Amino acid sequence: MSISSLERYQRLGTKLILFITGFSSSSWAVVVPYARVNTGVNEATLGTLLLCLGGGALLAMPLTGYLTAKYSCKKVIRASVWSIIFSLPLLSLIASPLLLAAALLIFGTGIGITAGAINIQSVIVEKKAGKPLMSGFHSMYSCGGIAGAGLMTVLLSAGISISVATAFISVVVIALLTISQKGLLTESCHTEGPTFAKPKGIVQWMGIICFSVFLAEGTVLDWSAVFLTEIRDVAESNGGLGFATFALAMTFARLIGDRVITGLGAIPVVIGGALIAAAGFVLVLFIPDWKISLAGYALVGLGCANIVPVMFSAAGRQAVMPASVAIPAVTTMGYLGVLAGPAIVGYVAHFSTLPTAFICISVLMILVSLMTLKTRSVMAGRTCSTESGT
Repeated sequence: MSISSLERYQRLGTKLILFITGFSSSSWAVVVPYARVNTGVNEATLGTLLLCLGGGALLAMPLTGYLTAKYSCKKVIRASVWSIIFSLPLLSLIASPLLLAAALLIFGTGIGITAGAINIQSVIVEKKAGKPLMSGFHSMYSCGGIAGAGLMTVLLSAGISISVATAFISVVVIALLTISQKGLLTESCHTEGPTFAKPKGIVQWMGIICFSVFLAEGTVLDWSAVFLTEIRDVAESNGGLGFATFALAMTFARLIGDRVITGLGAIPVVIGGALIAAAGFVLVLFIPDWKISLAGYALVGLGCANIVPVMFSAAGRQAVMPASVAIPAVTTMGYLGVLAGPAIVGYVAHFSTLPTAFICISVLMILVSLMTLKTRSVMAGRTCSTESGT
């Protein structure tokens, strides 16, 4: 079935904004060491400052339902992306810890609102298409993450200053935002019911699943290098191979995810994905060869890749809460896992061992496969209005 030019623009616009979100976030990750030098803070203070970014994102995400209902996805996304454009170069220049905290709060708020609003648009565009599109959309976030970190690394390796590099990143974002404009939804994304509410029923289960999967992703992001260098005796210069392998596998799985979901169905993809991720952590832990550990991280990436996109799609179909409320709620719970996960793993590793913490994450992924049964009615394509979600 052919699609209209408007639908093509909407799909392109959705992909570009998700690309911008990943692109901007990963660009900031490269800036962190420079920000620490500029402000002269120690590791503990830097950790506190970084909470401002995560805190801004988490506080902003629940508001996106209200904002998009009142102003439209286009206006909200445009404003939030411009806050990213202006704040990113400042993060590389600021010498005051207090000013850096304020800039990180603005940057995090921009990221949070952009992520929440574009997920609302993603669900609307997917509904119009009548077929799975969410994994393909979210593959662009992964591609943006790789592109942002890669471009920043190339620019800095070429001797370009950090301030000029971040300014160039902002120029790229302006160009992408401009191209995306025709594809952003101009109508208010309004649905019956409140514009803000705590998740309940089946939406709560979706949020818990997203929290668990994002927790596993955050664990790989922050602890894979530590595991490889300290447990597998890999050189520090190669410590990043774990996350790189994970990220590439996740990107690949998302690029083909829509076709896989169409062919197999959402329920097998989520249950199978969770079990594959659990097996990946087992492989990392119990075979003392760093190359096998990399294969394990690849399995974690493949397994986790399409779980969250499926949950976002399901949040848009359920009937317990308005989609404009459910999607930001599920998104917020998920991103809380990214923030809390590395800290939880750190505490478990401190009081026990890092391998023990990884075992806990593997068990959690098995539990995700069981929790999926609570959302099976919506993932099977039926709306659900019961409180239990069963």
